[in-house]
Formats: sequence, C-alpha cells, structure tokens
Amino acid sequence: MRAVAKLLFIFVALAGPAHASEALLEDRFREGTCTSPEGWEALEKRDPDFVVFGETHGTREAPAFFGSLACSLARKGERLLVAIEFSSQHDAALQIAWNADETEFEKLALEAGWLGRRDGVGSEAMFAMVRDLHRLQQAGYVIDITAFNGARSDDQRARFADLPGQGPHEAAQAENIAIAARGGSYDRVLVLVGNLHAEKQPITLGDLTFDPMAMRLAEYGSVLSLDMRYGAGTSWNCQLRKDFDLKRGAQPGDIDIECASHQTKGNWSINHEPFIGLNEMTGDAIAASFDGYFWVGPVTASPPQAPM
Repeated sequence: MRAVAKLLFIFVALAGPAHASEALLEDRFREGTCTSPEGWEALEKRDPDFVVFGETHGTREAPAFFGSLACSLARKGERLLVAIEFSSQHDAALQIAWNADETEFEKLALEAGWLGRRDGVGSEAMFAMVRDLHRLQQAGYVIDITAFNGARSDDQRARFADLPGQGPHEAAQAENIAIAARGGSYDRVLVLVGNLHAEKQPITLGDLTFDPMAMRLAEYGSVLSLDMRYGAGTSWNCQLRKDFDLKRGAQPGDIDIECASHQTKGNWSINHEPFIGLNEMTGDAIAASFDGYFWVGPVTASPPQAPM
C-alpha cells in the first residue's frame, strides 16, 4: 500500500471489465492503484449493513482513503452505495449529474451542492473523489450515490420535530441513507460524514441530549462506525477570526468567520501507512462511541472546489 500522500485520487484500473471509457480511467489514474486498506478484511467478517466513516472535514486524506476503498470494492465486483454529507435537497440534482456522461458531469455536479460552499465539506478533495467514482460508474462498475444531509421534505421534518436538540437533523440523515439503501441491491453501503454524526452513543450539547445519526441508522440495519485518526498538519475549516474584537469596532451581531487552511495538532501519532483498526467485541467496546478507527496519516488542507 502506498503512503497517504500517494493515495490521493489515484484509483487506477488494474483489472476489470473492458469498456470504452476504460482508457480514460487508465490515463487519469495511471499514477497508482486503488486498494482496500489493511484491516478491511477483519471489518468485512463482521458484515455490517452500513459502514460509517466519521471524518474531520476539509482534508485531502479522508476523501482519498474513502474513495480508494470504494474504488477497490467496486473493481472486485461489489455493488456500492456511496452516501455523502451534502444536502438532501441537492440529491435530485446529484442523481442527474451521476447519470450524465463525462462531458456533462462536472458542470452538473457543481450545481448539486458545491457552488458557493466555503467550508471543508465542499472541498476539492471531495469533488475529485466523487468525480473519480463517477468515472468508474461510467466504465460499468455498480456505484450509486446519495446526498443525505438534513430533512428531505416537510413531512419528514414534521415527523422528527419532537426529538430533542439536534435529534431531528440526525434522524433525517439516518432515514435518508436507509431510503437510498432500500432503493437498490447493494453489497456495501459506505457513508462519509462528520465524526459527530458517526458516534454510536447519545451526545449532549448544552442542556439537550440527542441520538446521533449512526445510532438512528441502527434502526435500519447493522452499523459499523469508524472514527478518523490523523497526524498533525492542516485542514480547511471555518473559524472565528483570531483578530475579531468587539473593542475595536466589531458589533455583537457581526459575523467574522474565516474559512481557510488551519493548523491541526492531529489526534494520534504513529508511523504506519493508512489502515483500519477495530475494537474488540467486548462489553466496553459495544458501549464505545465508535467500533474502531481509520488512520490516514498527517493531513493536508483541501480548499473549496467552487466557493464563488
């Protein structure tokens, strides 16, 4: 397996069905190979209905890790549903883009949630991952996609309205993934989402406690959730400007948010190529917020694909 820096958007075709667009793939991905990371086989043995990757937004490495895995599984013949944390209101437009050919895809995809996003969710890395998986789908591999974030209808919003705190949002996320999963015959459903939504224990924010998405998703099938571990580097996110100061003329109602590459200390340090680690199946592990983790190495910021 290559190091993280060489995993970026390099889903090369080593084997698979012969299609007219295969040459495009080989030209695009000639620098490397798409691979399943170390530890994936142990995860497969547990055979979850949903595999949730709880990422830190705005890095190049998380979408690369996720995309390389999805590419590898598709090339092995698995039928995949890829679920991304874009607004469910954009899902219809995303489906139109997904069913378009290569010449139309990028323009249509930008209009399905990327245009105007300044945060780490709408990053260049996310766009490249989706574009590369679309190329695989166009080459004949079975990969579908869904945007699941937030309520998809007034009816759904009303049904979850009585849940505390952020509960309605989390419940809508879970139901949207489940609806998409029921819409096809998939061997694997892979979910990429911010790590708060990927937790499997109740979360308390302020005075309110709510069930995160991964807890709600367990109502629809078995869930295996992984937390992202990463080394020191940078990530693209939106933060209050350090020089924002009410004493120097800023008003309490002002919004002074800086969306940029910011330093991060990371949350782990290990000299190892990307891999998946699972908790043991013990009582303590079952009670944990995650079933394991995925290590991506030191991180580098990925700016927005289309901020304007």
